[in-house]
Amino acid sequence: MKLKTKIHLYSTLLMFVILVLAMIVIYFLFQRMSYNTEYEELLNQSNELTQAMSQLSPEADSSVILRAFIPSNGVIEILDEYGESMTTVQSLAGSKITPTDKKVEDEYTLGTFDGTDTLSINVPMIWPTGEVVTLQMTKVLFDAANNLRVLTFVLAGVTIFAMIPIILSSVALGRIVTQPIEKLTHAMNVSRQSGTYEKIRGTVNGKDELAQMERTFNEMMEQLEENFTKQKEFVSNASHELKTPLTVIESYSRLLERRGVDNQAVVDEALTAVLSETNRMKDMIEQLLALAKGTEGRPLNISRVHVGKLIESAATPLRQAYERDISIEADSEWTIETDEEYVKQLLFILLDNARKYSDGNISVSVHTHETTMEIIIKDEGKGIPEADLPHIFDRFYRVDSARTRKTGGTGLGLSIAKEVADRLGATLTVESSIDIGTQFHVFLPKKINVSQ
Repeated sequence: MKLKTKIHLYSTLLMFVILVLAMIVIYFLFQRMSYNTEYEELLNQSNELTQAMSQLSPEADSSVILRAFIPSNGVIEILDEYGESMTTVQSLAGSKITPTDKKVEDEYTLGTFDGTDTLSINVPMIWPTGEVVTLQMTKVLFDAANNLRVLTFVLAGVTIFAMIPIILSSVALGRIVTQPIEKLTHAMNVSRQSGTYEKIRGTVNGKDELAQMERTFNEMMEQLEENFTKQKEFVSNASHELKTPLTVIESYSRLLERRGVDNQAVVDEALTAVLSETNRMKDMIEQLLALAKGTEGRPLNISRVHVGKLIESAATPLRQAYERDISIEADSEWTIETDEEYVKQLLFILLDNARKYSDGNISVSVHTHETTMEIIIKDEGKGIPEADLPHIFDRFYRVDSARTRKTGGTGLGLSIAKEVADRLGATLTVESSIDIGTQFHVFLPKKINVSQ
């Protein structure tokens, strides 16, 4: 059974049951009110009759008084102390009206007469002779029965007419609930069959849970599509970048095969090129693995770190390996609570990037703020065009392919630096001017949030 059918069926059935129960309660409440009204009327008549009988002389004809007070469609009967009938007057012809033992209230009992309910009361009374007797006054509830019959038809009609909007509303409710689900199912089927990332069409502006579900689904599909596109580009770029050094190695290997036996210069040139391309490919593979594993692989190891000493430890290998001047301006007493290895990796990437793309001086300065420690790494290189600045943290992105090939870059270093900075809860920004230089700003929190 479809969800729409279930909602329609169950909601209609539930409302029908509630409506029927309400009508039953109304019917019995009205019946009780009708019986109580008839009781009050009989009680007033019996009190008046009792007063009249108390003023009657023993010689008077009591039946005349009894007939004067007999209720319409009813009977009055006088019972002696033993419950035997002394006299009876009746306003209806036919069989005698007699009450049953069906006691509804302490004040009155109910009976039947030709299929119609009767109501009887018993009141003690002093007979004109001085004897204490029981006045039993009974009334056939024709009017109440007619009113209840009319009420039954009215309630049945109300129930039938009320079910029409209930059925229509349950259909509308089923459509409201299932329409977003049907749209979601359709979008998923289209995505599965076509291999695309189909979104739910139409404007989704509602504030309820169903509209939120549609928006969340669309956002999820957008993110999946974006991730798939990035993955596809990553694989394509990685394949292209790995293909280049392999082509160079293959070319020099063939050159060695043809001319390497007799020409030492060719051998030296080929070995140098092969070694260079092998090292570059090795570095690229290591960086690809680092990106694939991400920084989530190792938990943060928080400790108190002296910022100046940490920068010095990252700069020293570059000074020795490339004989570059890297000046550091930092207070030796400044400390932060962070992961020392991650910060060192981040600084090494940025310093190595400055070393690759500038021939001048590289400077590092540290500034303290209320909650962060700012590290500025500045070079005097060629600079980055403004149009390229938003993309420098993208994988394999290069500002100048020829210069990057010359310096041995892979286009992955800054991507890794960005991921490390995010892991540390740091903010990484860049400023650059053509032919003036580039400076990276690293805003490290003084106390890292371990929940990151």
